[in-house]
Amino acid sequence: MSRDYSEDQLIEQPCMDIFQELSWETANVYEGETFGEDGTLGRDSEADVILRTRFYEAIKNLNPNLPKQAYDLAYESINSNDATKNLSDINFEKYNFLKDGIPVNYKDSKGEIVRNKKIKVFDFDNPENNNYIAVQQLWMEGKSKRKKRPDVVGFVNGLPLVFIELKGINVKLRAAYEKNLSDYKNTIPKMFHCNAFVILSNGVESKIGSISSKYEHFHDWKRISEEDEGIVSLDTIIKGTCEKSRLLDLFENFILFDTSVGSVAKLVARNHQFIGVNKAIDHFQTTRQKAKNGIISIEDAQKLGVFWHTQGSGKSYSMVFLCQKILRVLGGGYTFLLVTDRNELDKQIYGTFA
Repeated sequence: MSRDYSEDQLIEQPCMDIFQELSWETANVYEGETFGEDGTLGRDSEADVILRTRFYEAIKNLNPNLPKQAYDLAYESINSNDATKNLSDINFEKYNFLKDGIPVNYKDSKGEIVRNKKIKVFDFDNPENNNYIAVQQLWMEGKSKRKKRPDVVGFVNGLPLVFIELKGINVKLRAAYEKNLSDYKNTIPKMFHCNAFVILSNGVESKIGSISSKYEHFHDWKRISEEDEGIVSLDTIIKGTCEKSRLLDLFENFILFDTSVGSVAKLVARNHQFIGVNKAIDHFQTTRQKAKNGIISIEDAQKLGVFWHTQGSGKSYSMVFLCQKILRVLGGGYTFLLVTDRNELDKQIYGTFA
């Protein structure tokens, strides 16, 4: 059985079909990719991980009427590579740029210097106002001119946010992590500078994690909504994380970088955290509006309900996700009260938030 039939047709093509269902543009560039502004994807060469043309179109749309220098500096900043930093540190830096804007200094039309202008990269409020393309079999030139060909990479506004490694049904998923993903990170590390998350699948098992996750910390994504029956499938994990609004929500509000152990560890919310926190926030918004309209009392509005966790399922991180999304998306000067029943938990939750 040829590789083209077994892996491409049985695993990769269904994956691309799902992206098409989600209204992503798709492209297979195994052969015949052209380069330059009018090239197949809009990148300059196989060494480029950013689709330059798409990136420029996006930031010009989101930050209109700026001098060319501002756009060029934003591109240079997000495309830069500091050889003294490890991959997680670089990803942390790029993530902050993509989430909050790329800071640039430039001269305006009057010749005056504008300092620390934040160049917006994504339209989080209007997910459709971004460019999405899933690229299959993308040739990448990495260290020592070695070439790699990731299975599927999801680009948003020209930036590679989603990395998907697909194996045949007869290959254990751990092999995709230990052999393939590790090799990609060593050979083409720039592919992961802006990465949001990694998906591994062999068609039977499918898991999501971060670039710094151990294999044990890659987890299932079984549900799109709480009411769904839990199913482990490539269809569920892609639709649950890569549907346009969910992807940008996950990127903006459900990624954390833990520096408490001296090095940067990146965490991506688990399925139950993403669904549970969003459900709690939806309830909070609904009851708050009802209270403002006098439909219910403030006391009733404060009864948010129960968000149940089992031991070791990330209660502390769920609290952080909840608080950071309320503050970032809803604004306001909210105060959050965290109550624990042991001093050691006080220290733990304080350290997590810090």
